Amino acid sequence: MNPAHDNPAKDLIRYLLIGFLMVAASVAATLLRFQPLQTVAKVRPNLETMIPQSFGKWRIDPNVAPIQPAPEVKELVEKTYDQTIGRTYINEDGERVMLSVAYGSKRQEDMQAHRPESCYPAQGFEVMGERLGQLATEYGELPIKRLLALRGPRSEPITYWLVLGGERARFGLQHRFATLKFALTGRIPDGMLIRVSSISRDTESAYQVQDAFIRDLLTAVSPSERELLVGKSGV
Repeated sequence: MNPAHDNPAKDLIRYLLIGFLMVAASVAATLLRFQPLQTVAKVRPNLETMIPQSFGKWRIDPNVAPIQPAPEVKELVEKTYDQTIGRTYINEDGERVMLSVAYGSKRQEDMQAHRPESCYPAQGFEVMGERLGQLATEYGELPIKRLLALRGPRSEPITYWLVLGGERARFGLQHRFATLKFALTGRIPDGMLIRVSSISRDTESAYQVQDAFIRDLLTAVSPSERELLVGKSGV
């Protein structure tokens, strides 16, 4: 039996959804020509002051210099985002976590190109092990994506999430519908991409450390800063 035809009903639904999104995107593009664009962002964060340099068991590791991206990747980041920060933290047990936060107030379609599954291959990594998940925190379930980036001997498990228009963004079709919702009303949502990663051969253990880091970070910031970092539930 050909597995491609095992679920014809499911395939039909998927094709219909894809077709709907293509038509809706075309309609949205037409509508945007005849109405002024309006930015959704009400509060623009200051990433340098919003993200603490030390919290809980974590502090910035002064012995680790941030790795500079390839020139073409750096150029894309500068065009796409208003602010970015990259830091490496270390805890009392000597475990390190790299944190990258990027905020942009316009052109969300460009932000797609800076997702880890796109920007890591541009720097020579092979990306694999992609999976979606929900991180349980004191402040609700956080939709996350896990990846594993490999380049030579370097193994880098990655966890990241998105905030779109101040709301907690889900991945897949739900994210496409959320983006479409803003486009149809002529609004430009701001967006934030938060990524944590580690250098580790033990992928699952690295994810556990990253989860603890994320929870500690969310606990350390103020309620208003936390809302900027994880958004309100809804998208």
